[in-house]
Amino acid sequence: MPSRLRGLVVTAVLATVACLGLTSAPAMADAYTPITGEGSSWAANAIDDWRASVVNAGIKVNFAAAGSVAGLTGFAQGNSDDFAASDIPYGVKDTSPDPPGRAFAYIPDVAGGTALMYNLTVAGKRFTNLKLSGPTIAGIFAGSITRWNDPKIAAENPGVALPPLKVTPVVRSDGSGSTAQFSLWMAKQFGSVWKCGQISFFTQCGSYKATTHQAKSGDNGVAGFVAQAGNAGSIGYVEYSYALQSGFPVAKVLNKAGFYTLPTASNVAVALLKAKITMTPGPTYLTQNLDGVYVDPDPRNYPISSYSYFVVPTQLQNGFTNPKGKTLSAFVRYALCDGQQKAPTLGYSPLPINLVQAGLNQVKRIPGAETAAIDIKKCNNPTFSADGTNTLAKNALYPDLCDKSTAKAGCVYGTPSNGSKSASTGGQGDQNSVGAKPTGTGSTTTSTGSATTGGAGTPVVGGAAPGATTAGAASGAGAGAAAGAGAGAGTGSGGQVSILNPDGKTSCDPDTGQCTQLAASPAELPLDHVSAVSRWAVWLMIGLLLCLILAPPALVLSSRKAKS
Repeated sequence: MPSRLRGLVVTAVLATVACLGLTSAPAMADAYTPITGEGSSWAANAIDDWRASVVNAGIKVNFAAAGSVAGLTGFAQGNSDDFAASDIPYGVKDTSPDPPGRAFAYIPDVAGGTALMYNLTVAGKRFTNLKLSGPTIAGIFAGSITRWNDPKIAAENPGVALPPLKVTPVVRSDGSGSTAQFSLWMAKQFGSVWKCGQISFFTQCGSYKATTHQAKSGDNGVAGFVAQAGNAGSIGYVEYSYALQSGFPVAKVLNKAGFYTLPTASNVAVALLKAKITMTPGPTYLTQNLDGVYVDPDPRNYPISSYSYFVVPTQLQNGFTNPKGKTLSAFVRYALCDGQQKAPTLGYSPLPINLVQAGLNQVKRIPGAETAAIDIKKCNNPTFSADGTNTLAKNALYPDLCDKSTAKAGCVYGTPSNGSKSASTGGQGDQNSVGAKPTGTGSTTTSTGSATTGGAGTPVVGGAAPGATTAGAASGAGAGAAAGAGAGAGTGSGGQVSILNPDGKTSCDPDTGQCTQLAASPAELPLDHVSAVSRWAVWLMIGLLLCLILAPPALVLSSRKAKS
């Protein structure tokens, strides 16, 4: 090869390499470092869904649902945890560890209701319309109510032939935020029955007896025990998501307005309007006081409502780095915004705009956070509205008069306590339009569901009188999914309810609008969250295009210099 031609080729190659070098820099800058956290099993179903959703964006988040106390302790001790998730803050007396020596902040992650999941049959059919008051619930878990036909339970479920079956309370064996929130509600409202106060380890309560209670680790452990066919008569406290996933009913809980309500997204949203949030900057910023929730006179309120927290570092300590902060901030930002869209279908309630805005401000404090990308205007959250009110709470329907504490035996569902349509039905129904499109005026709905094993299942029965329309039909006809409540249209006395399938993978209950298969959809992240590989490819194409444009003039100039 002539020396002049060889020089031209070398020049072109060097120009191309230089262009490629320029395009590779963003790929290195946009790579995400894997992070690790542990804590709340109450919030774990939501966190796991978010983790699966951001994988395609190059964000890897490892999370162990070890319980709130374990999460707080691990973060404080500076182990491998880059963040924690907890239903309770640090420093709650006899309940949670003292605040750590490292700098940290709380960020609300998701709201929800602590549900009373139960396994009970009446006349050979699964019972789905159990109603319980606070004192009765406290009596069950304190061990003073031991049979399902106890007069206290019978009085709250008139006309139902409850069996003389042993009540088996199922509790958490580990240090649990679920236990802390549940016991706090009982201690504040029903202290004459519940003597143990607020605790995170239920087994440390004097009322706990191994011969009466069953202690299981994690919300999944409690739900798994209750859902077993051989454990009829059991009842446990879990986040609502676990009951939906298992396909088992939860008790309607009596609120201060005198109505029995379910822990649905709308009822939780209404309840948390009364939560008092600490807005004073400092170590308790964004923590919650739920006293107002417990006594809220709104008929839609679900009284055992709360929200969980991320605990994140705000300084480079304990091995936390800027690259980890970049990943953590991107993940939390997704959780606060797009991740809230699927909260109702997972059994949670999306955070309102005030908590999201405050949470985003906390995200900016994480070292390494890309603060320029944090913008509430880019949040796609179902609670947001133009006037700043909580859309779910504002549009929540009112319960049926048959769910009022004074309702008589044989009450037929179909008369709303306020408005033209009832939210509640004679089973697990909630006709609020979260994830569903109502197309008729019927106030009761019949639906199909799937057994937890996907088999033929057994019929379920509500608490209405014989001949009344009830919501909650066969628990069988499943497709085999462990979490499966059946999909399809439910028919009511005046029309149909059609269900939106959020991601093509979930199985949605046409009566409640709740979806129970926890299959995550790929995240649709803003441009600043596109994966490093994708952005590298874009920069490479731009670089090659520039090279094609600039290389010929470079060759010409080199040729002219060689001739001269």
